[in-house]
Amino acid sequence: MHPALRNALVLIAAPALSTASMAHSGVENHVHSSFLAGLVHPFLGVDHLAAMLAVGLWSALTARRAGPELLWGPLAFANFLLLGALLGLQGITLPAMEPMVATSLLAVGLLVVTRAQLPTQVSAFLLGGFALFHGQAHGLELAQSTHAFQVLAGMFTATALLHAVGLAVGWKLRSASVWLPRIAGGAVAALGSALLLQFD
Repeated sequence: MHPALRNALVLIAAPALSTASMAHSGVENHVHSSFLAGLVHPFLGVDHLAAMLAVGLWSALTARRAGPELLWGPLAFANFLLLGALLGLQGITLPAMEPMVATSLLAVGLLVVTRAQLPTQVSAFLLGGFALFHGQAHGLELAQSTHAFQVLAGMFTATALLHAVGLAVGWKLRSASVWLPRIAGGAVAALGSALLLQFD
């Protein structure tokens, strides 16, 4: 396997090696002051990092062909994440935010494992719905920041980059391997399960 591809897979599967306590945990752990801070932020919360990579991976693994179909899921996730963040900035909170973030990891991880093919609009709706909760977590953290929109621009850019990495890895693995994407998806699902146990 090409070293770059192997490294990308390790990045996706790494959440399984992380403890739940390393996941996104609130405003006290982050400093929001610039575009660069926003660009780095998604890499600091293993739950957000895993979700963004897995969305790209699943989209590439299940697309029928190269083209716009590849982008429905990532575009929905990125845009609804931004919407969720904007709602959070306005103080609008969604119920069960943290459990839903964990549920999204479990669900998307299982989608990768099974390579489940859903209608394009259903995929976009599902991923967009999950992204609202991820975005909400970001937005609530930024509510007191005077640079919120600069930070959000950085976060949106990082999200797009992480989706692109997931898409690239998934496309390479469409015919190259059956088990590697399943291992990566299982790792993401395991992280989601571990996080959900915190809410019992």
